[in-house]
Amino acid sequence: MQSDKLKLLIAEGEGLTVEFKEKYTPKIDRDIVALANARGGFVVLGVNDEGKIVGETLTNQMKAEILSLARNCDPHIAIPRISQIENVVIIEVSEGDAKPYSCSSGYFRRLDAVTQKMTQQEVRLIFRQSADVFFEDLPRDDFTLGDISLQKVRAFLKEAGTSYKLNKTNLPSLLASLGIYKNETINNAGVMIFAADVKKWVPYCEIIFGAFKGTDKMHIYDRKDVRDDLLIQLNEAIEFFKKHLNIRSEIREFNRRDIYEIPLDALREALVNALVHRDYSMRGTSIYVNVFDDRVEITNPGGLPAGITRDNFGKESVRRNQIIADLFHRMGKVERMGTGIKRMCDLIRDAGLKQPDFTSDTFFHAVFYRDPKYALKKVSGMAGEISRETIRKTREKTREKTREKILSLLRKEPNLTIAELAANTGITNKGIEWQLNRLCKEVRLRRIGPDKGGHWEIVGKNNGG
Repeated sequence: MQSDKLKLLIAEGEGLTVEFKEKYTPKIDRDIVALANARGGFVVLGVNDEGKIVGETLTNQMKAEILSLARNCDPHIAIPRISQIENVVIIEVSEGDAKPYSCSSGYFRRLDAVTQKMTQQEVRLIFRQSADVFFEDLPRDDFTLGDISLQKVRAFLKEAGTSYKLNKTNLPSLLASLGIYKNETINNAGVMIFAADVKKWVPYCEIIFGAFKGTDKMHIYDRKDVRDDLLIQLNEAIEFFKKHLNIRSEIREFNRRDIYEIPLDALREALVNALVHRDYSMRGTSIYVNVFDDRVEITNPGGLPAGITRDNFGKESVRRNQIIADLFHRMGKVERMGTGIKRMCDLIRDAGLKQPDFTSDTFFHAVFYRDPKYALKKVSGMAGEISRETIRKTREKTREKTREKILSLLRKEPNLTIAELAANTGITNKGIEWQLNRLCKEVRLRRIGPDKGGHWEIVGKNNGG
């Protein structure tokens, strides 16, 4: 491993394939076993949990002890390489082909960025899965690095809080460190996160949104299909909820706070669960998000992952798609160690709403109930007009904040493309086009030159920053 790759590992932080340790101790056999039971990876000695280098020195005795610990695992684990790079020690662990592995302390697995002891049921599950190759890990020989969107990779790095300077030269190293690029081939997880045109490669990787009048699917008044990468799908879902859920405002300590009738954090958690746990091998299926007068339903293909039962549901966590889960964890979208269901229920309880329902068959269903006292159709006369006007003003205020952000970005970089603006604001290309047209109509922005090779110019009072 070269110094630049070490810097990349440390910058990305801990995850499915990376574990930091301040100092060497014999207990690292647990991390070696956990990595071998997952996708392989690196134990980095001399780096604390915050990613700060504290230093460690590789001695002959330490190297011999590490190799002995690996040999004493059952089955034996081969360590390809132990290296001293600058003042950090790197232990490289390959993914095992004889899972599950154990050490003297038992069986261990990686869950997000945590090494966790496995239950007997999880051990049996690994035995059953050891011969399987999951859809997310299937290589795509027809997909090349040229099909990757660098803007999407940069958007991911921004979400992950990483200041890594990406370019075409170091792209392969970055993708390999994320577990999506191996033997010069991208896997399906990488395609669904970073492909410039996801629908070309996985056409059923989509969310279908519907808003209905009433409590059944008889009268639909808004529909949207999003066939793009998983992060864009998540962001589009949140915007759909903001558009169709009722909102009220509270003044707290001189600040106005907008509150949606169903906590957005609970819905976001459910959406992430759907994206992370969906069975992507079920062709011809989609994630469905439906908004009714009395409830919100989120449905994803694939029931409960193997190893999760009604008794341990919400208490244990089994990732159907470990790589995708790790990428969402790096972006701060996934709670650690199976706390998502409890977190959703707590948020709903604190909002004074009926507890959500979770059911599973071939699909997994999450149902969140709306509070009828905020339904606009139940308000009549002048009060109804005031409520509608309040919501209209709130939506326009949100749009204006987006336009101000676009102006701020263009003030710094007038040559930004629509795709780059979309990646920096989290909204769609069409949404950016609409906002740019609005700004041009308001004479706050104008285009200088052609679509290709031209630039944007801030007009009037906005020009000074």
